Amino acid sequence: MSLTRAVLRSPVGDLTAAVVDGALTTLTFGAGRAAETGPDRCPIPGPDQDGPGVDEVAPEAHPVLAAVASQLDEYFAGRRTSFDLPLRPAGGVFERRVWSALREIPHGQTRSYGQVARQLGQPLAAQAVGAANGRNPIAVIIPCHRVIGADGSLTGYAGGLDRKRFLLDLEQPDRLF
Repeated sequence: MSLTRAVLRSPVGDLTAAVVDGALTTLTFGAGRAAETGPDRCPIPGPDQDGPGVDEVAPEAHPVLAAVASQLDEYFAGRRTSFDLPLRPAGGVFERRVWSALREIPHGQTRSYGQVARQLGQPLAAQAVGAANGRNPIAVIIPCHRVIGADGSLTGYAGGLDRKRFLLDLEQPDRLF
């Protein structure tokens, strides 16, 4: 297994991307020690924890990281509404089902936790959907920011509610929260 990592600059702050064997496994807010476990509790080694098989590179030095950086730049510039990247988020079966459902939420739209649970055929699993949403290891690209409270309110977000509001406003500038 070969892990390659890069810190990407963005309007929502630094993002740390990790690629394992040609697929994006994590995209977390922050850089350095703060990104070791990420606010979403997904472990990725920090720069001071480099070890065998961990390479810190400039994004353009790795084809997948270059694609991640390019597509995120397009997204933040308002020119991209979906991502076409090899993803391999680590999680349980239910978590992966939730993350797949999140990728089906159209750009500029939101869903409640209950709506996602119903989409999965498990209408009583809204809290479990919320827990899986909070463990999403690939921020922005797996759009957990598009999940809001049943009453339309912004609810918890691993990157903070300011970032969530920014991302939702970016996707639909006339949205009012």
